[in-house]
Amino acid sequence: QVQLVESGGGSVQAGGSLRLSCAASGWTISNNDMGWFRQAPGKEREGVATIYTDGGIMVYADSVKGRFTISQDNAKNTVYLQMNSLKPEDTAMYYCATGLRWSRYWYDRKMWDSWGQGTQVTVTS
Repeated sequence: QVQLVESGGGSVQAGGSLRLSCAASGWTISNNDMGWFRQAPGKEREGVATIYTDGGIMVYADSVKGRFTISQDNAKNTVYLQMNSLKPEDTAMYYCATGLRWSRYWYDRKMWDSWGQGTQVTVTS
């Protein structure tokens, strides 16, 4: 049974940085696509970034391109989201996901099977 545990969230001023971690158990991340999503109050959960297993290709939402970087450490079975130049609009609960059923629609929450509990990111102006 897959378990994903996010950590690293917190409160930071605009322009600052945070690194989120997603530790997986019962699941080998090197064999599976991994993604990060976020959900702000009153908004839909949106895809932020995905790292594919084949070739390690990374994709990003337009809103975070050039600021966020997804990576993984296979030895630690952990996926990371490095977030730089944070903006108040990045404030949200951030979730890790795995079990992507159709890579073309990585940004759609319905395409993913398993989720972590989330970690809160708050960016103040």
